[in-house]
Amino acid sequence: MSDATLASTAPPAAAAFPAGGLRRRLVPLGLALVAPCALLLVWQVAVQSGMTRLIPSPHEVAEEMVDFAVGGIWDDAFSGTLLTHLFASMQRVYGGFALAALVAVPLGLLIGRVALVRQVMDPFLQLMRPVPVTAWLPLSMILFGLGARSAFFLVFLGAFYPILLNTVFGVRSVEPRLFEAAEMLGCRGNAQFFKVVLPASLPSIFTGLRLGLGLAWFVIVVGEMTGVPQGLGAVIMDARTLSRTELVICGMIVIGLAGFVSDRIVVAVMNRLLRWSPLHHV
Repeated sequence: MSDATLASTAPPAAAAFPAGGLRRRLVPLGLALVAPCALLLVWQVAVQSGMTRLIPSPHEVAEEMVDFAVGGIWDDAFSGTLLTHLFASMQRVYGGFALAALVAVPLGLLIGRVALVRQVMDPFLQLMRPVPVTAWLPLSMILFGLGARSAFFLVFLGAFYPILLNTVFGVRSVEPRLFEAAEMLGCRGNAQFFKVVLPASLPSIFTGLRLGLGLAWFVIVVGEMTGVPQGLGAVIMDARTLSRTELVICGMIVIGLAGFVSDRIVVAVMNRLLRWSPLHHV
């Protein structure tokens, strides 16, 4: 058989790539679904076997989720209000997180880089860091009153310390040989901060941002205990009072999904800015 015949009968290389690319995408997706599906299975078996009588079944939670999202089933005060409560919580989470990042990143860079600032600020911050966010709840209501400002403050506190500590760690972990190499190339003084310190500490800064954003969604339930009328945390607290366990679980699921999407956005930005570093792609 001639070379021309072999070339004509062989499958084109371009046709093989889509199948391989699709497989590479479906395999991680399938693996990611293993744990949720296993949890659903255990949950359903536990409910059917009578192991727990106070937890609703997955079908009841799904039915409540549909009503919470679009209404038409129970037609109560929570029907069709998911987007309203989600947007209210998103404003507090992203607002508090953005303020925490704006304060914590520059402060962490200063603490990590300037010895005087570290000696002044680090002991105070280490003293305040162990105080849990829940302990600030009464004081926040006294300082800011009942409502969204207290929730905003608590979210800020929850996100602040992870961002700060990781930023300080990133700056302090910069390899000294990088400064020597920069000086040999003529980069001296303040220029080293933008050419050496900031790029080298970006992976740690993004780790802090991911942790801070995750804790912001974690804290929002506590923050919305301060008397806000709208928000996923407020829904969870009201549902607990009314013994609506299925609605509590719906609120937990929405918070989990919102936190996951938020983390993916930060990861996408991180991969974009750190595309020069293959070790830090997620």
